Amino acid sequence: MPKKRSGGGLSPTQQAAQFLGVSVLAGAVMAGIALPAVGALGLAAKGSVESFDELPANLKTPPLSQRTTILDADGDLIATVYSRDRTVVDLKDISPYMQKAIVAIEDSRFYQHGAIDLKGVLRALNKNARSGEVSEGASTLTQQYVKNVFVEEAGDDPTKVAQATQQTIGRKIAELKYAIQVEEELGKKKILENYLNITFFGQQAYGVEAASRRYFSKPAKDLNLQEAALLAGLVQSPSRYDPVNDEAEAKKRRNVVLQRMAEVGDISPEEAAEAARSPLGLKVSKPKNGCITASKGAGFFCKYVEKVFLNDPVFGKTREERAKIWNQGGLTIRTTLDPQAQESVQQALKNHVYQSDKVAAASTLVEPGTGKIVAMGQSKPYGYGKDETEINFSVDSAWGGSNFGFPTGSTFKPFVAAAALEEGRPPTQVYSSPYEMPYPDTVRGCEKPWVNDGNYKLENENESEVGPYALREAMAKSVNTYFVQMIEDIGMCPVVTMTDKLGLVQGNGDKIPEVPSSMTLGSTGLSPLTMASAYAAFASRGMYCTPVAIESITQKTGDRSKSLPVPKSTCSRAMSEKTADTVNELLKGVVDSGTGQQAGLGDGRDNAGKTGTTDERINAWFVGYTPNMSGAVWVGSASQEVEMRDITIGGRYHSLVFGGAVPGPIWRDAMTGALEGKDAPQFSPVHIPDHEKPEDRGGDGGNGDGDGDGGNGDDGFIGGLINGGNGNGNGNGGGEPDPGFSIPEGFLQGRGDGPGGRG
Repeated sequence: MPKKRSGGGLSPTQQAAQFLGVSVLAGAVMAGIALPAVGALGLAAKGSVESFDELPANLKTPPLSQRTTILDADGDLIATVYSRDRTVVDLKDISPYMQKAIVAIEDSRFYQHGAIDLKGVLRALNKNARSGEVSEGASTLTQQYVKNVFVEEAGDDPTKVAQATQQTIGRKIAELKYAIQVEEELGKKKILENYLNITFFGQQAYGVEAASRRYFSKPAKDLNLQEAALLAGLVQSPSRYDPVNDEAEAKKRRNVVLQRMAEVGDISPEEAAEAARSPLGLKVSKPKNGCITASKGAGFFCKYVEKVFLNDPVFGKTREERAKIWNQGGLTIRTTLDPQAQESVQQALKNHVYQSDKVAAASTLVEPGTGKIVAMGQSKPYGYGKDETEINFSVDSAWGGSNFGFPTGSTFKPFVAAAALEEGRPPTQVYSSPYEMPYPDTVRGCEKPWVNDGNYKLENENESEVGPYALREAMAKSVNTYFVQMIEDIGMCPVVTMTDKLGLVQGNGDKIPEVPSSMTLGSTGLSPLTMASAYAAFASRGMYCTPVAIESITQKTGDRSKSLPVPKSTCSRAMSEKTADTVNELLKGVVDSGTGQQAGLGDGRDNAGKTGTTDERINAWFVGYTPNMSGAVWVGSASQEVEMRDITIGGRYHSLVFGGAVPGPIWRDAMTGALEGKDAPQFSPVHIPDHEKPEDRGGDGGNGDGDGDGGNGDDGFIGGLINGGNGNGNGNGGGEPDPGFSIPEGFLQGRGDGPGGRG
């Protein structure tokens, strides 16, 4: 009687001798047992026995791919993502019924033989010879485990999968050699555990834990007899015996397993008969894979996290390395997403912009001083159906956003003001700011000047906007001629320096072009995340922090867990505290009495911000902040083809859309909910003397449409360079005449062929 190892099976020496004794059988003949005639399949006779010694000594066993869970800042689940739905469990966490069922139907002599079941080989060979066809295989459970390892190593590469499952003698020999090694190293219990964790059970479920939760919505440790028999029966052909699509066939197969369990003595015939009479008892849970299933409307944030992982070198030197880790899974990713802020953003978007509207809205909130992204949402959900989209309007194209971003209009003007203040211009700086003026002949750049070679001119919102203006009033009213005179004064290079320090790049990752429309009027496409992060530098008194979405990652491989390094926010000084404090004071005026009154927070919180609308009203923005939260809201169409005139958004009709009237209230509501219950710190006060005007201009009343924006600079072609009116209830009336000049080539920078910015 051969001496058995404690784990069961023959000793390594006995197994090797057994292999040599049946090498021809195990090579050419065994391949024929598992397959039809060798000649018929064209199996390679070359490389059978002689290739045994040429194989590597050890089986390469990749860690099993598992689910990755993405959590919010509170540790609650956002989404589960995986290339293969698998949760690895210990044998003690698998029902004894399941263990017995899989052994009974797949390899009933599992505990009696070694890596190769010689008796099974001879029995199968005899049966197949008598029947003239392949009616019984001879692979042991250990051999099946090895084959599954080959498949797992192949991943989702079709070529590698084909190689791992190809019906050749060479592959069969490799399977046999590694089965001997596995038996020697692991023993029976560990092999059974590994097999139950690696094998495919259909319905996207890999491993018995995922299968148990898929078909019965319970953990594998709680499977009863008939449930275990059903799952064990699936392994032979998950598609043929799929209980979801063919209940009768699945029941027939389950009963075969029950009968076999009775035959080998695992259960009594009475138990088998009773279980066979029972219904399948399915309680199917649909696969919940990917960001499309994310909770809290966080599908776009979830996808952003995935893009960060795949793009950031901290997770691997090459994209291929990073993708391998991501697909391997087993990650627990704790993110910066604040559930309160996320819920508030989604509710604000839902209240003001409908999913079915012609335009969309997107909003992102970040934490000043840390760069943490605390909320990210949009009105059109993540998905592939009608009025859904895969494009994340809040981020740059490299992270799943639009190709170019969206022109920002006058929300760009605070960067010009900050650059001028850093250059030493006082906050009381006055420019003549006429209603109409020729564009400067030249505007200095970092390397070469921009030349106005077409005698172009610009205008303010309407004829009542006549300077001189100081910076505070010019910012509140978004006076275009003021900021054009300012950039003529300081040149474009200080603005370039400022935007570089604030991480401002186009949606495609390129630098902002040195042309006046980009440097003053926001004609270049940027993303809400970029804008929210830049404005956060004002809130944090001049410190810019790169945005981050991941707090920590733990990777589980087998029984071990380890922490992975994650990208950290890099904070650097973008401007002096005095400059930031001054900008805060200027932008407080925008929400107090300027174009952003509808966005103002009324709960005693210090807040500041800026409106923006681009030409033809294709984009409308509000970007604002408190000392402890910064947020950007964009409204427009992804195609940049919808002019927001005579349009209904969120059930409300707008004759003209501007930054204060649609994005502003979204920002107000999102921020109010996100900050509820949180501290209300104050800005550091800065005194800016009032500018004495030579004459009293009176009010700005008009024949508005009742939207009540009360501001000037958001309207008119190219930020009010040419006439226009926001036509609001307590704002500037006036029409929007056609432009009276042609625009110089390169003057506007939108989508390449898209719109330029305006106030």
